Amino acid sequence: MARAFKRKGDRFVAKMDPMERGVVAGLMDQTRELVAPPDRVSTGDVFEDLVAGLGVSLAAEDQHLDGSSQGDAQDGPTMAEDAAGLIDRDPALDRLLPTAHRGDDQVAAEFRRLTEYDLRDRKATNLSTAIGALRQATGDKLELSRPQAEAMVIALTDTRLLLGERLGLRTDEDALVLDERVAALDADDPAVYAASFYDFLTWFQESLTTALMGHSRFF
Repeated sequence: MARAFKRKGDRFVAKMDPMERGVVAGLMDQTRELVAPPDRVSTGDVFEDLVAGLGVSLAAEDQHLDGSSQGDAQDGPTMAEDAAGLIDRDPALDRLLPTAHRGDDQVAAEFRRLTEYDLRDRKATNLSTAIGALRQATGDKLELSRPQAEAMVIALTDTRLLLGERLGLRTDEDALVLDERVAALDADDPAVYAASFYDFLTWFQESLTTALMGHSRFF
């Protein structure tokens, strides 16, 4: 059974058996698969790669005579929407990558187009760091450096958001409804396991956050 993190010098140490680490790593794997940005194919030209990363096409066939691009046409999705990944988008991504401008969808889509790739890349990197730490641990001990611990906290936030979205958790009232629903289910129902994993991730994150902050109320 897992025990909370304690700070030992410049390390953060918790008791966590291989099965527990495997469950958390597996959930993080699924989160990383969702949040990781699409692969960028390098053209070999730094400027062209930068422009492509912004979702802008300089190809002649994508341009109109008035200088606008095909993506600016009013029929169908805009370039900003397409580049931002808003077409056929998993709703869970909006929990992980909330809009920067709730009052104007076009402004929000444009901002997302300019920033989302790098944000998704950073999130995927933190998740990879956390997964690596979990899978490299041996025995019943999980030991993290400060950079690993900080990445773990961020990765746990994203994993909890994804799991919470799958469970329908958006408000405090949703949590109460879920508790009532779970209480009425059989112990081997998948929703019971999912809710238990969510509670475990919450405790695990609070434990590590408290250790990073230097407090000890969890110990």
